[in-house]
Parts: sequence; structure tokens; C-alpha cells
Amino acid sequence: MVATGTLLTFVVAALASLFMAWAIGAGSSGSTPFAAAVGANAISVMRAGFVVGLLGFAGAVLQGANVTEAVGTQLIGGVSLTATAAIVGLLTAAGLVAVGVFTGYPIATAFTVTGAVVGVGLALGGDPAWPKYRQIATLWILTPFVGGGAAYATARLLRAPRVPERYAISILGALVGLLVATIEFSLLGPAGESASIAATIGADLPVGGRFVATACALLVAAVLYYGLVTDPEAAQRRFLLSLGGLVAFSAGGSQVGLAIGPLVPLLDDVAVPLSAVLAGGGFGLLLGSWTGAPRMIKALAQDYSSLGPRRSIAALIPSFAIAQAAVAFGIPVSFNEIVVSAIIGSGYAAGGGGVSRRKLLYTVFAWIGSLLLALGVGYAVFTAFDALFA
Repeated sequence: MVATGTLLTFVVAALASLFMAWAIGAGSSGSTPFAAAVGANAISVMRAGFVVGLLGFAGAVLQGANVTEAVGTQLIGGVSLTATAAIVGLLTAAGLVAVGVFTGYPIATAFTVTGAVVGVGLALGGDPAWPKYRQIATLWILTPFVGGGAAYATARLLRAPRVPERYAISILGALVGLLVATIEFSLLGPAGESASIAATIGADLPVGGRFVATACALLVAAVLYYGLVTDPEAAQRRFLLSLGGLVAFSAGGSQVGLAIGPLVPLLDDVAVPLSAVLAGGGFGLLLGSWTGAPRMIKALAQDYSSLGPRRSIAALIPSFAIAQAAVAFGIPVSFNEIVVSAIIGSGYAAGGGGVSRRKLLYTVFAWIGSLLLALGVGYAVFTAFDALFA
């Protein structure tokens, strides 16, 4: 039997987590996946917000466990987050993200949540988890260069006169098909584990998972090639929207952990399964995408670059790949950082047209400032609260 006080405290923490999930859905998770597609006029702003909410919910439920556990248990050593620490950390991060949503500047959610959780964890008496910090910092630092560089190279390939567009896009489609076949989903694995489409199907066939993954890649390439030959404009639009959907799904898998991760140390005390918390976090993302994402979608699509279909495709492919890498390794990552870097990289492939350098500088300072501010505020607020009510 769970004590009433423990249950009530968990409910308050869960409400703070739901608010955080809403803020993420209204900001990074809800805005970035389809920003490139909106910029290319492949989908309307309102429809993008609706679709990304549904796909983000699915991603949260099917792929959210790794990052959730990392945020909840691996950012601080020596102590477990208390309910009060979880509430302070979540409200600190959510407040900063909400400021970004309503001012139109894309605050990096992963920076903010990580800073807030580390801040309250240190105030709680915990030790810095330096190996995990190095792992996180490596991905955060590499993301702009890898994502932007890959987007730049892809956009240049699509613009190269020597490479027919139908071949270039078909090859990129094969790469995407290979990634989809090999990423893991909790629904396909045994209890507590995940499995990929290729591994699941290959287990029942003599040819194995590698053959299935290769077949998926070739199938996607063939379908794309046929569409590009018969109706190039429609085929590009469908491919662009499919990429946006995959990025939206990946956003749910990565970002939900930023909202519900601080609840993980509390779950055993209230006998709540992780799957239920993942579903609740996914619902918060969905609400945020439907109610607050259109503003940020418009800001990203119009303020950073005037994109066409080619540059949009170039931006989304590395975004999808980096997001899935983060999900696989359980590293909190900001979708704003991923997609903004890719959009800028693809924009520079056309000579930098439409890329606002002033806006870019403000964004970078907002990312760094959100990490430091969240850490400081989280530490200070929890320390003050603990001194008053200890």
C-alpha cells in the first residue's frame, strides 16, 4: 500500500513532468521535425503540428525508454533524485523552454533539462557523473558539424549537374530504408527489450536480418525511382513528408525522456510501470504539438532559411540519423540543435541564401545560456527550498 503523502508528492511531480512534456511538444519536439517541410511548402503549418503530435506520441511509447533512464539515473552519482528535486528540476527546465516557445527562439531542451537535473542533483549532495557528461558533450559538440556538414554535402549532391536527381534521391532513399529497418522498437522485442524490423523478420527466415535490411533499402530506392520517373514533383513531396514523419517519430523517442526522466527514481515507491509514464509523457508531447508548435514551426521554417525540396531533404536525413543514434545510446539531445544545424548546412549549399546569421548567433547564445541558467537556477531553488523546509 502506497502512503498517501508519497502518492500526492508523485502526482505533483507527474504534473510538473506533464507540463515539461507540453513545453517540449510545443517547442523542439513539435516544431523541428516538419519545419523543413513547411519551409518547402510541402505541408501547412497547422497540419504539420497535428501530424507531428501523433507521431511523437508513437515514438515516445516505442523508443523512449533509453533516454528516459539516462536522464533519471545517469546524470548524477551517489544519490537518487527525490520527488522535490524532480519537481524543482522539471519546473525550472519547463519555464525556460516555455520562454523560448513564446518568444520564438528555439531553446535547446536537452541543454535545459540536463542543466536543471544536474543542478538539483548537486544541491542534493550528489557527485558529477563525468563519464556521462563527456559522452553527452561529445554528441552536443559534434552535432552541428556532423549534421550541418552532412546536410551541406547532401544538398550539394542533389544540386550536382553530373548526378541525375532520380539517382541521387533514390540512393538517399535506400539509406533511409536501411536505417528504418535496423532501428529498434520496444514493441518488437521481448519484455523489457527492443528489436529491429530486420532482426524480427530475419529471425524467421534462413537469410537473416542483414538480407532483410538490404531488401528494405532496395525496395525504398525502387519505389522512389519509379515515382521520380513518372511524377518527380509528387515523389519529392512524398519523400520529404516521409522524412518529416520519421524525424517526428524520432523526436518523440528522444525528447520524452527529458520530461519524464526525473520521475524514474520515484516509480518503485508508487508501483507505476515505466510504460505508463512513457504513455503519459507522449500525451504531453501530443498536447504541446497541437497547441503550441505552429508558432515555432513558422519561426524555424521562415527565419532560418528559405528552403526548397532538395535542401529540405538534405536537412532531414542527417537529422533522422543523429536522432536515432542518440536514442540508441541513451543520450539526451536537442532536436533544435540537430535540425537548425542541418537547415543551416543545407542553406549554405546554395550560397547561404536565406540563412540569418544574426538569428543564428542569438540561437547559439540561447543554447549555451539555457544550460548554464538551468543549472544555476535548479541548484539555487532546491538549496533554498531545502533550507526553508528541512
